[in-house]
Amino acid sequence: MQRQQQLLCFVILAIALPACLAITIQPRSSWNAAAARSPARIPGKVDYVIIHHSDNPNGCSTSAECKRLIKNIQSDHKGRRKFSDIGYNFIIAGDGNIYEGRGFGLQGSHAPNYNRNSIGIVFIGNFDNTTPSQTMLQNAKDLMAHAVQQGYLKDDYTLLGHRQTKATACPGQRLYDEIKTWPHWKSL
Repeated sequence: MQRQQQLLCFVILAIALPACLAITIQPRSSWNAAAARSPARIPGKVDYVIIHHSDNPNGCSTSAECKRLIKNIQSDHKGRRKFSDIGYNFIIAGDGNIYEGRGFGLQGSHAPNYNRNSIGIVFIGNFDNTTPSQTMLQNAKDLMAHAVQQGYLKDDYTLLGHRQTKATACPGQRLYDEIKTWPHWKSL
């Protein structure tokens, strides 16, 4: 009887999980984000997800390292690049966490001509010759599913690599090859 109950619970969870996807997104406060200057809102669902890599050669594997790199990216974007905030909506880090950049419903500065209608996701590291960990890849997939579920991203969204939006090697060849196998990726 106990085995049947366990099996029933497993079946119920397996069916319910996709509909009840719960992810944890570390808030901006977790990496001590500076305040954004005049963030622009995006009304409604967006059509695109744009994947980037941060091009940090060693990436990060601890929360302290990842938070330091994220803070450095924000400082570079707000300082040298004169963006109003970190350019990305979300950050996928090697410590196993998803970090809030600008977050949902706010326009990023990550892909010219797509910023007003996209969610920008950056993977911390350089992925020219290596592929992100399975945890990082799954976190990105879960984040996109969550965005659809919560009404921030259209069901039939298009997934692109940054190189498809402008002349750049981003998101790195190995990460680009990986996302090309995902269901929503499209060639432009």
